[in-house]
Amino acid sequence: MTTAAPKPVAILMADDDADDRLLAKDALAECKLTNELHFVENGEELLDFLNRRGKYAGSTLPRPGLILLDLNMPRKDGREALREIKQDPELRKIPVVVLTTSKADTDISKIYDLGANSFISKPVTFDSLVNVMKIISNYWLGIVELPHKK
Repeated sequence: MTTAAPKPVAILMADDDADDRLLAKDALAECKLTNELHFVENGEELLDFLNRRGKYAGSTLPRPGLILLDLNMPRKDGREALREIKQDPELRKIPVVVLTTSKADTDISKIYDLGANSFISKPVTFDSLVNVMKIISNYWLGIVELPHKK
């Protein structure tokens, strides 16, 4: 597979599990991905980051060009956060890749109904996670044309 050069797009990962965040960070580093990477721990913090409110008010962090979203998080789960993102005219163009442990057909169907761009079950091994991150980065940051940020 030919790998396209990654675009300078910031990635935002929403996941409440510290181990999963660390594994994702290590997997992206293993892919030699140099994109800026930020983490939030729940859906409320995700929406605060995107809308520059709460602890992110006045932030100069870039708006992400790609969101990696876990479904099962406290305070506001991934389903609720996805619904709000895709209903917001300013945020709906940001691709959202759901990366979760769920494999339930009902979750998959619901997530696409809510506007997710992809649904991926979290791999169980680090090598598999590295492979998934390579595919995600190659596709979303190398091949796909993303809308320009305002």
